[in-house]
Amino acid sequence: MTRPMPAPPGDSILEFLGAVRRGVLLGVAALVLVLPPAAVHFPGSGLAVALPQPAPATPARHASFGAESPSQDVRRMANWVVTSRNNELLSFVIVDKKQAKVFLFDPQGRLKAATAALLGSARGDDTAPGIGNKPIHLVLAEEKTTPAGRFIAQMGVSSTRGEDVVWVDYDAAVSMHRVIKVPERLKGLASPKADAKRMSFGCINLPDAFYEKALRPAVRSGAVIYILPETRSLRETFAAYYDVDAPVKLAQH
Repeated sequence: MTRPMPAPPGDSILEFLGAVRRGVLLGVAALVLVLPPAAVHFPGSGLAVALPQPAPATPARHASFGAESPSQDVRRMANWVVTSRNNELLSFVIVDKKQAKVFLFDPQGRLKAATAALLGSARGDDTAPGIGNKPIHLVLAEEKTTPAGRFIAQMGVSSTRGEDVVWVDYDAAVSMHRVIKVPERLKGLASPKADAKRMSFGCINLPDAFYEKALRPAVRSGAVIYILPETRSLRETFAAYYDVDAPVKLAQH
């Protein structure tokens, strides 16, 4: 059995380098087909190829508040909603529990109306387990929370009051509705103090005019409700949230 003669050492090196060069060029050519172009030249080769470029960041958009002066959290949240389009191009509502205020925006982030509101008497951002099936007289003081989070608004009817409401969380029996006409609630709604507005079982009580002329028409066309937290951060409550105006930090190598 005869063995093939080995190639001269010099020829082997040249063939190896040629194969490497061909492999590199084939790999680069493949990148050209699948990645956006940015011209890179290889001196002496006459070759210009396209290399990948980072995707541009979504430009920050800002909600318009008109004459209103919202809290920093409300402004940041509204800016994030319109930048990320988390509202899915629907009208959206932001409930500021700390300030006991409600803001209604059109799909582009222009403020349409704002009002004071009554909220759950207990501070907290979570819904008590099973609260939706509990008779009102059995609800404990610490269970009267207005939950934080993102909700899809839906029109419905209250079984206890027999009038239309905007459901925030149907299973937890949390809704936005006209203020209950009792002296205590009317007084709280008119008070300039946010603490005076913490008196509901968890529902969001609103002035009749805001509910009927602003909120209800918006919800009938589709709306998203964002209830801001009072015991957690925005990032902990809304997983996709980010500050659209935060400076970009470059990694150090």
